[in-house]
Amino acid sequence: MDEKQLSLLDDHEEADNGPVVCLGMTFKNDEERRGYFRNELRKKLPELKKIEGFPIGDDEDIIALSDPPYYTACPNPWINDFIEEWEREKKEKYGRDENEEYHREPFAADVSEGKNDPIYNAHSYHTKVPHKAIMRYILHYTNPGDIVFDGFAGTGMTGVAAQLCGDRKAVESLGYQVQEDGTILDEEGRSFSKLGSRKAILNDLSPAASFIAYNYNTPVDIEAFEKEAKQILDEVEQECGWMYETHHVLDGIPQVDQNGDPIKGRINYTVWSDVFVCPHCTGEIIFWEAAVDQEAGKVRDTFNCPSCGSEHTKRSVERAWVTRFDSAINETIRQVKQVPVLINYSVGNKRFEKQPDAEDLALIEKIEEMEIPYWFPTNRIPEGDKTGEPIRIGITHVHHFYTKRSLWILSAIKHRVKSSQMQLLFNSQLINISKLNRYRPGVSFPYNPLSGTLYIGSQVSEANVLIAYKNKLKRLLTAFKRVDMNTITSVMSSNQRSSTRCDYIFTDPPFGNNLMYSELNFLWESWLKVFTNNQTEAIVNKTQEKGLLEYQRLMEACFREYYRVLKPGRWMTVEFSNSQAAVWNVIQEAIQRAGFIIANVAALDKKQGSFNAVTSTTAVKQDLVISAYKPKEENIEKMKREQNTEESAWTFVRQHLEQLPVFIGHKGEAQIIAERTPRILFDRMVAYHVQNGLPVPISSAEFQAGVAQRFPMRDGMAFLESQVAEYDKKRTLVKEFAQMSLFVTDETSAIEWLRQQLLKKPQTRQDIHPNFMKEIQHIAKHEKLPELDDLLHQNFLKYEGDGPVPDQIASYLRRNYKDLRGLENDDPQLKEKAMNRWYVPDPNKQADLEKLREKALLREFEGYLEELEKSKKKLKQFRTEAIRAGFKKAWSDKDYEKIVKVGERLPESVIQEDDKLLMYYDNAQIRLGL
Repeated sequence: MDEKQLSLLDDHEEADNGPVVCLGMTFKNDEERRGYFRNELRKKLPELKKIEGFPIGDDEDIIALSDPPYYTACPNPWINDFIEEWEREKKEKYGRDENEEYHREPFAADVSEGKNDPIYNAHSYHTKVPHKAIMRYILHYTNPGDIVFDGFAGTGMTGVAAQLCGDRKAVESLGYQVQEDGTILDEEGRSFSKLGSRKAILNDLSPAASFIAYNYNTPVDIEAFEKEAKQILDEVEQECGWMYETHHVLDGIPQVDQNGDPIKGRINYTVWSDVFVCPHCTGEIIFWEAAVDQEAGKVRDTFNCPSCGSEHTKRSVERAWVTRFDSAINETIRQVKQVPVLINYSVGNKRFEKQPDAEDLALIEKIEEMEIPYWFPTNRIPEGDKTGEPIRIGITHVHHFYTKRSLWILSAIKHRVKSSQMQLLFNSQLINISKLNRYRPGVSFPYNPLSGTLYIGSQVSEANVLIAYKNKLKRLLTAFKRVDMNTITSVMSSNQRSSTRCDYIFTDPPFGNNLMYSELNFLWESWLKVFTNNQTEAIVNKTQEKGLLEYQRLMEACFREYYRVLKPGRWMTVEFSNSQAAVWNVIQEAIQRAGFIIANVAALDKKQGSFNAVTSTTAVKQDLVISAYKPKEENIEKMKREQNTEESAWTFVRQHLEQLPVFIGHKGEAQIIAERTPRILFDRMVAYHVQNGLPVPISSAEFQAGVAQRFPMRDGMAFLESQVAEYDKKRTLVKEFAQMSLFVTDETSAIEWLRQQLLKKPQTRQDIHPNFMKEIQHIAKHEKLPELDDLLHQNFLKYEGDGPVPDQIASYLRRNYKDLRGLENDDPQLKEKAMNRWYVPDPNKQADLEKLREKALLREFEGYLEELEKSKKKLKQFRTEAIRAGFKKAWSDKDYEKIVKVGERLPESVIQEDDKLLMYYDNAQIRLGL
């Protein structure tokens, strides 16, 4: 370990010159503070190494990368000290009371907002939520000085958002107004938050991610950083600029200046092409020459061998290989053959293109034969789900991802790097200037790696390293703004116990097999010399032997830790992007098992920029935002005391209704709040009881009747007495309800679709049938959906002329037919128009229907049990609602064996993709110790 590495972060520039106060201690400058805490970190490392997720690397490399106590490239032992300091500051600076009343409704905002912002684009990463989107959440859920936690922090956008909540311009750029006293008004002029930065604790398993996060959230002396970067790039250009020289050639003729000397251009990029072998004549086929239509900017599907003329596709030919000695690792290596085919270069401000000539090839050969005089990483690439792609073509070590020219210049820059910001600039282009940068004819953007992969294309663009960094420098200078040190960054597993206590959690966790972070970060981390310990990496990955079950356990451990550190009554926002229902159910299950209560799941409709309540779990095609809260201690205790009585159900409902939005309206339309409907309230109540080991104290029919008796009902939704006046007042201002966005995939969503149609317009079977047939085209294969007539009879009522017309039909008819206005409900004209229309019953009659439906479903479940007794085969087609009803009854009867027995005979994908079945099945297995 040389002194230079230890000085990696020894440049806080101007900040280094004056006295610094940190955690109650005063230092002459930042350098002294850093030195003191690095020594302290060195002493603490033996204990810290016992913590899960401790990164892989030498102690001195971990210390060199760290800037303690603010950022450690390992678990941060000073988090608790900062929390104490921040909690004190809340009282002293903001006059806050720790027992203050806190109430917020769930909130959902566009998570793709702000992707063109300079901060967002300063350093690429596999996935990140723009800080402007996160700002909306933080402003909604927190007050100035509050502590925000993100355990899957990635590049630290949550920290940036927390900082910028104190920046008037940044807040106003979201469309909010900021008053003189710092009160923030939303788009409709309502006060909802206060201007002021929030504190952030950022944690990520990846040292590369946490290093980027630290730099985004640390004060920067922009002038000093710019001076250092330009000096380094100038020095390297003087030393290595000759590597990018090429002769200016037009129409095959070398160009000369007035003195007769050759005109030289500067290479912008060189295109390299795969070489294949013809299976007929064994001649070489250069892919670029044979398959690329350079004028049209397209790659042809078929191409001909230049030697024998036979026609091929990429699949019908083998790659050509080369064997050479690699002095960096002292081994002979075998790699696929790639040759330079095109040079794009500039003379003055004009760009030109040429085929590499003899001098260009000689230059490449000369560089290949020379030894690089600087350090560069030579780590072997670990086997993984994504790393198999480069390994298959002979890219077995990190340095193989670069041409010799790029590697030389990179190592020359790295040798001179001192400050943390310069290291960030260095890291920011490591992917773009590697062989991962695909050449795409007709695409003007210079950097085109395939996101989320380690794919090396048949045409690679070797970009000019110096140009890449000069361009990136401009972006970083725009992004770096002076910020206060309000963020603490750490590297460890999110399932590890820490002493954090926070006011709000925003998190964007890994989703199933979407992205293999530790594999994708290996390139960056090789240059940092500190690597992810992927033992607790929460992903689905065959190489790591992690399936959906292992992923669920890891996510559950993370959410349990989130639950532990969040203050009671506070909120967590989870951003979700995965189209697999099984992964979605695992996440929901993990959140609920940890103790959280989900209050809202909203889907972002990117076309309309609006959120729709999600009622079907089997069609997750958009980004979802999950809002969940940690119930208050007194409610948890009350439900435990009331177990085995109906009261535990009503205590849950009361506290849940308190957390839900009272009214959602947009452009003169009101929206049904799905979470307030008796059916969803029942599902949430059952889920909470099952996940927390409490008996479910009430049947669906009893619940339907009880909700209507205990709570004011409006438009099919339940409210608390304290909420209903606000709803009534706002409801009078809108004319109609917006349709909830529904995707019919099973019986539940089919009933919900019918409910919506009939709430809006009571209608006959003939009216409903054509639209119903259109909607049920996407029913799951295993789903035995009842006929429309059965669904109507089991869930709704039909007016057949007996007695007065029900209010639900009468009010609709009076609104829509002028000649019926003012008529009484028993008027013959109104009765005639109402005949045979189906309608949504009032809650008491709904409860009676529910009893009958439940009996029918249980009869059907018993039929399946008899069927399973006679055969050993799995059930292929069944009514999922009947299985759910049977599982619920078996759970109430504590017949866990029945649940497991039936569960084992259902297709595995059905269990994994149905959140209710999965909940009963998993918990029944736990009860039986399986």
